[in-house]
Amino acid sequence: MGIKMATGLVYHELCMWHDAGNVSSFVPTGLQVQPDRHAEEPETKRRIRNLLEVSGLLGKLELIQPEPAEIAQIARVHPQSYIDRIKEKSRSGGGEVGLNTFIGNEGFDIARISTGGAISVMDRVLDGRVRNGYALVRPPGHHARPDEAMGFCVFANAPIAIREMQKKYQLDRIAIVDWDAHHGNGSEEIFYEDPAVLTISLHQNNLFPIGSGAMSANGAGRGEGYNINVPLPPGSGRGAYEAAFERVVIPALRAYRPQLIVVCSGFDACGLDPLARLMLHSSAYATLTRQLMHCADDVCQGRIAMVHEGGYSRALAPYCGLAVMETLSGIRTKVTDPLDEYVSGFGGQDLQPHQETIIEEARGLLKKKFA
Repeated sequence: MGIKMATGLVYHELCMWHDAGNVSSFVPTGLQVQPDRHAEEPETKRRIRNLLEVSGLLGKLELIQPEPAEIAQIARVHPQSYIDRIKEKSRSGGGEVGLNTFIGNEGFDIARISTGGAISVMDRVLDGRVRNGYALVRPPGHHARPDEAMGFCVFANAPIAIREMQKKYQLDRIAIVDWDAHHGNGSEEIFYEDPAVLTISLHQNNLFPIGSGAMSANGAGRGEGYNINVPLPPGSGRGAYEAAFERVVIPALRAYRPQLIVVCSGFDACGLDPLARLMLHSSAYATLTRQLMHCADDVCQGRIAMVHEGGYSRALAPYCGLAVMETLSGIRTKVTDPLDEYVSGFGGQDLQPHQETIIEEARGLLKKKFA
């Protein structure tokens, strides 16, 4: 009988030391804005790691120590001028580097560790040392454009890691499934004309960035049809996400047959998040993860690498993270989510007609490309 490979987890405490700035949620402070903690604070991520330990699951995972991304790796996505600009701001005490985005003192090196974590988890999955894995890193990356920091994101963690995997393993089909509540505009821009990367983003319609993530943005040139946006209405919950997966995400993956599935994993679509108005809960995240795993078993030997993005509910994000890690590893702990019954009972969790209209429109675009 073969040995069942473990699920990998990337975590480095220095990522939690990333200084996102002294703001109120994401608004700079001043005479009219009282200082408060940044929405992209370390505790929401650290509490995921801590719950993994308390549940007993942490000791059953393959812990992966990330190495800082090399400048040459980062430069596959970001021009050297951008890298130098981030480095200089970091070395001079830190400050604002883009829309809603700050870098702390010496934060350049922390950001390199975050990007290195994405590289490490994908590398371990592809070389067979783990069956699947999760990089619990910050700062996040899916909003970072090639020459612009944005939305708390400094370097495009997942896209940089994907470029590295393409080079190292000669891959020509990688898929991104971005379930963060905000549109993965950075990933979209980087791969918009590239048929070697299928990008799928499920997000709250026109939440962030404003004007981004429309269904009509479907790729261009050789990449036409390989960018799929599902802009869900505010209030979408379990029913809408499950329908979007069943009718759009999973069929797209089966048609494309990627050699690796990368999940840009934000838990800000949960029903208690302060920066979005969606209604997922921990058992819903477990269901979505299970659907991806079944698909991955059929198309890419189960290879799934998740890279952490957003998620700002101190209360609920840890349980969403635990649910995903339990599902990836196949190990159920004795910890139960005390909020799951409450959030899953919110009115409107079932698929609503106006949500179905959006999903069916996306399904139509999918059929047009992969008929």
